[in-house]
Amino acid sequence: MGGPCDGSIAATVEGAADNTRGILRGVPGTGLRGLWGRAFIPLDRYIDLSALPALHDEACLALAQMPVDYTGGSHRSMGIMPPGTEAQAITDYVEVIRALDDEGFAVFRSLADDPRSIDPAKRREETFGEERQHPLSRRQMHWLKYRHGVYFPWKAYVEMIPNRWWGDKADPTGKRFTRLAETLLPKTVAFVRSLPFKHIGRCNLMGLESNDHGTVHRDGDPAEQLSPDQFISFCPSGRKALYLWDAERSERCPVEAPVYWFNDFDFHGVEASPAFQYSIRVDGEFTEEFLATLTRDFGGDE
Repeated sequence: MGGPCDGSIAATVEGAADNTRGILRGVPGTGLRGLWGRAFIPLDRYIDLSALPALHDEACLALAQMPVDYTGGSHRSMGIMPPGTEAQAITDYVEVIRALDDEGFAVFRSLADDPRSIDPAKRREETFGEERQHPLSRRQMHWLKYRHGVYFPWKAYVEMIPNRWWGDKADPTGKRFTRLAETLLPKTVAFVRSLPFKHIGRCNLMGLESNDHGTVHRDGDPAEQLSPDQFISFCPSGRKALYLWDAERSERCPVEAPVYWFNDFDFHGVEASPAFQYSIRVDGEFTEEFLATLTRDFGGDE
């Protein structure tokens, strides 16, 4: 049996057999919450990956032709980084916006998609950015980067199925692939639709420029977690330096798989790479058959 970071079974399961048996059992000897006592679940044995080279070619051509957004850039102000890693965020855009003088805020406001939606008299009450009242426009993100040195880790962000709020990412209501995704990424859309989900609520491509790192963070508070978010991430290029961060041991646990699922309530980040790197994440609800298969293969006794 391998170590806690290689996806091997690490503890004995007790209790009745069902599709959530032991799923939030922590990874022994680590601070990772994990899945069934594993740091992450490699999924390459369940999903045909023969299409990935063609998907990589398609993604590279599409990225050369479509507008891309940024994401990240406010992990420190969101309070989702582990102690001792806050400096990775470099310059946080929420901190910058709060510190703008009236003239600077007027410039920031003028670059919004709808400047009239922002009341300058209420700038201290309103919030800006991801999961906030006023999402940033592409112009605002670029200005914050160029003028104030804000660090946006993911500078190639494409919402193939847009999602306004993080908590709604598994809800399919009223959602569909964008026309741009269906036009420029048809093979990728077909591959995503073939994945073992009952329904899909969110799909996005997240890429980092060469030599950029993904700031370590987590997507939820483990104390509030009743069950793990269900998603599949895959790397068409086969190259992404994702890692889980064990805050108790101050150690990185590499996620070395072309397609995988991990507990995103664990801290995670991306190592800088000399070349562009990206992955595609699909959120939704797994089919009962797929979850039962994972439970059978990973949730049994060691």
